[in-house]
Amino acid sequence: MKNWITEKHQKESLAALKRLIDIPSVNTADGTSFPPFGKAIEECLTEALTICEELGMTTYHDPAGFYGYADYGQGEELIAVLCHLDVVPAGDLALWETDPFQAVVKEGVMYGRGSQDDKGPTIAALYAFKAVVDSGVAFNKRIRFVFGTDEETLWRCMAHYNLKEEQPTKGFVPDSAFPVTYAEKGLLQAKLIGPGSTAFALACGDAFNVVPGNAQYQGQDAQLVSQKLAELGISQTLTDQTVTVNGKAVHSSAAGQGVNAVNQLATGLVQVHSHPMLQFLAEKVGTETNGFSIFGEVKDEMTGELTFNVATINVTETKSEIELDLRIPVSYPAADLVPLLEKAAAAYGLTYEEFDHVPALYVPKESDLVQTLTTIYQNKTGDQTQPITSGGATYARTMKNMVAFGAHFPDTKSLAHQANEGISITEMVQAMDIYAEAIFQLCCN
Repeated sequence: MKNWITEKHQKESLAALKRLIDIPSVNTADGTSFPPFGKAIEECLTEALTICEELGMTTYHDPAGFYGYADYGQGEELIAVLCHLDVVPAGDLALWETDPFQAVVKEGVMYGRGSQDDKGPTIAALYAFKAVVDSGVAFNKRIRFVFGTDEETLWRCMAHYNLKEEQPTKGFVPDSAFPVTYAEKGLLQAKLIGPGSTAFALACGDAFNVVPGNAQYQGQDAQLVSQKLAELGISQTLTDQTVTVNGKAVHSSAAGQGVNAVNQLATGLVQVHSHPMLQFLAEKVGTETNGFSIFGEVKDEMTGELTFNVATINVTETKSEIELDLRIPVSYPAADLVPLLEKAAAAYGLTYEEFDHVPALYVPKESDLVQTLTTIYQNKTGDQTQPITSGGATYARTMKNMVAFGAHFPDTKSLAHQANEGISITEMVQAMDIYAEAIFQLCCN
């Protein structure tokens, strides 16, 4: 297989990636007005489509602002590459060594929010396309890059796209890991609602799909709370009347690799303030990341065990609420688990509210698409790793005959949704070359 990527492609791709990272495309709106998810996301969508036009593609910008796409080539079949431009919040800025929304290259890594998820892989796929075009080969199928704007929340962008636009024959999503992700767990996001409190208040966590890396409590009894946490061996700091519990933020799909600061804070705080929400977290969750105390063992051979993340907690005088993110093994229907969660919550006087549910993805390993992409990866890298499964949720499950394909390599350190998110330039270029071969084989052969 040829090496598709030149120094010019490398240089131009990094400049393009910086253009996207420098736009703080965090969701700041509710999807009911224009722009649906905030001005920054709309700006980022416009910038991505501008880059596509510079690469020789024709573009379409949804007038309502939910999505955009860029087309190239001719033929009956449509090959799609599904990307997203929104990012999660930066979180605790004190943990960042650089400005999360100003791309910086240090020691061969480009840092910035979205560099791994999903702006870096998006740019890698775009400049892979450009490399194939520059090689002079003819496209006998059309290729379409679809840009979503709501991936980190409710995927309303793809719902709008699917209502209005042509469906692809097949394609891939550069938003996971190599070699190929052929199965993805089901996603269930829910809220548990309870009573408020006049004794204390809380506002911790950033987003459903992030394990909270820190959680703060402010109050006149902060010293006592700090003492209880210390007795439990929980890492925390006390400054004036503020207790900060220090955990480790990771993506919800990898909750077992993180340390949930909200759960830890609750186990100490409940010893000072009796409250049903805190009791639920301390007694039914604790340090578990698989929901065992609520569901029992939920696990299958293909995709492993259930992942359970308490993403946020908010307590005011009138209401308390936690947000939960569950990644469910492909052989377990979410409908079988919801009654168990409702029952566990009801025992503490809490009510269940579903926020989002996305069914699992499964494309057989023996399919032409999975086999083609796997072979490309193996031939390009010499790594004979077989197709994998994931707890992450990608756009692949929004359309038929789609799989997630890179851009993480098996030994890539995942920094998605974490402080100091960065993408190795060497790995980005390697992914670009793999994507170029995939685009060539899918669109030009």
